[in-house]
Amino acid sequence: MHPTLQIIQKEHASLTAMLQSIRMMIKRGPRDKPATFFEVMRAMLFYIDEFAEKSHHPKETQYLFPAILSVCPEVKGVIGLLDAEHETGERRVRELQHLLLAWEILGVTHQDAFTRACEAYIDYYLEHIHVENTQVLPQAAQHLSAQDWERLDVEFLKNVDPLANHGLAASQDHPSLANEFSHLFTQITRHAPAPIGLGDD
Repeated sequence: MHPTLQIIQKEHASLTAMLQSIRMMIKRGPRDKPATFFEVMRAMLFYIDEFAEKSHHPKETQYLFPAILSVCPEVKGVIGLLDAEHETGERRVRELQHLLLAWEILGVTHQDAFTRACEAYIDYYLEHIHVENTQVLPQAAQHLSAQDWERLDVEFLKNVDPLANHGLAASQDHPSLANEFSHLFTQITRHAPAPIGLGDD
């Protein structure tokens, strides 16, 4: 499999697991450990903001989608929709971070607003990933040339998401962010529920 496809599929799987764990965290609630609950929720939303919105989506929009459109124009409508969602993604996750902070700082009266917004966001994001996996990536695998993949691989090996791509080396000019974000991932995996973490309390 081309490195670009491998990276995208692994990052989609990681994002899906993160979203599922966020949903489980919401259902479980803070219980008797509110400080841990809010810390882990902030870490998971930060991960989505930092990697999905600042790295994963921009590389799809700037490199993958134009390459596919050049050889498969019939997917223009789908890619237009996905691009539009990419444009609003950062705003959506920042709104969630604000609503979470309101719940944490101002109290339980703000819990429902966060819960409703987060559930809607998770549903939207899972559908977004599903469309890419079923309507875009198969077209890329079928129609892109070896030269297309070579150019894409150069870009997608930059700033590889260390949570999603264990063991897949980034280019020497753009080393893995695993060390820089090791504390973030430790917090998530230690306390968040499966499938992204090991926490069950």
